[in-house]
Amino acid sequence: MEPNPKEACNGGKEAGKDKLNGAPQMKSGGTGHNELIWSTSPNISRENLEASNPKLVLSHKFAEDEVTYSERDVAIYALGVGACGADAVDTKELHYVYHRDGQPFIKVLPTFVCLYPFKKSNGLGLVDVPGLHYDTKLLLRYIEVYRSIPSSGTVVNKASIAGLHDKGKAAIVELETTSYLKETGEILCMNRSTVFLRGAGGFSDSSKPYSYTAYPANQIFRFSIPKSEPTVVYEDRTQNSQALLYRLSGDYNPLHSDPSIAQIAGFTRPIQHGLCTLGFAARAVVKSFCNGDPTAVKNIFGRFLLHVYPGETLVTEMWLQAPRIFIGNSIWDSCLRGAFPFLVTFCSQI
Repeated sequence: MEPNPKEACNGGKEAGKDKLNGAPQMKSGGTGHNELIWSTSPNISRENLEASNPKLVLSHKFAEDEVTYSERDVAIYALGVGACGADAVDTKELHYVYHRDGQPFIKVLPTFVCLYPFKKSNGLGLVDVPGLHYDTKLLLRYIEVYRSIPSSGTVVNKASIAGLHDKGKAAIVELETTSYLKETGEILCMNRSTVFLRGAGGFSDSSKPYSYTAYPANQIFRFSIPKSEPTVVYEDRTQNSQALLYRLSGDYNPLHSDPSIAQIAGFTRPIQHGLCTLGFAARAVVKSFCNGDPTAVKNIFGRFLLHVYPGETLVTEMWLQAPRIFIGNSIWDSCLRGAFPFLVTFCSQI
């Protein structure tokens, strides 16, 4: 089944509705992308939020923290992003949860490193940052993986503010976390989250809004899904319990499990974690282009434009332009409800 936007039904309008109680609204992001955002704090207003102080924000020093995990955590994560969901003995995915053919360690999906920065925070990493006043929305995510990911161990996280942009009534904050293996000090990966903060803007001259970026220009991605036929189309139906399973990896936000909280936030029922959907997309790439080898993926960029309800089908269209793969994730129930893009760079030798 290949998605056809012309066949979209009324459900596809849901993403663009401007509802009460903090439901989805389309906003322009700091990197030129459109982002779907929503509020889990429906009573918050611009009047009871202060403008942020960029000097305090950028001078903040995050404390280093450690995260220890085991193969059990790796296996639960893999199941949480759909591994072996359609076939319990899938030859390209069983190694994520089982020591097949005598392999000493299970394999680790590249998006597992998304869990490193936020095990001991509010899920965004922006804990007790002085000068930052906001109501939080999500986001973009960029990941770089520098070596194979151990199936167990301890990592040390070092975080910093990598970007801050005044958007008038809101601000864009980019939080960068670099993770190192504690035992050797070797750099393992980097996560950068781009967070839309309603109520945090207005701290600079509107004719020349404040904008700060601390990373190379070649890590700023502006791209669109190709108009040609995709190289590969991969279809994956999420389980009705997908969010309940994924939350066992550490994201216990009740928006993904409590029906009453989800309704307050403007949804009909609990939604799937955005990083869970990113994991589904990465799995599709590894399975379709890398012969099941997760170490082939070098970096991932995800733009989160639309929520997914557990039980819906994700149709992942992939365009190979080596060493990059452009991804379009379409959400289907009985019909097309929406779509959003990802970008993956993989080892060109694969």
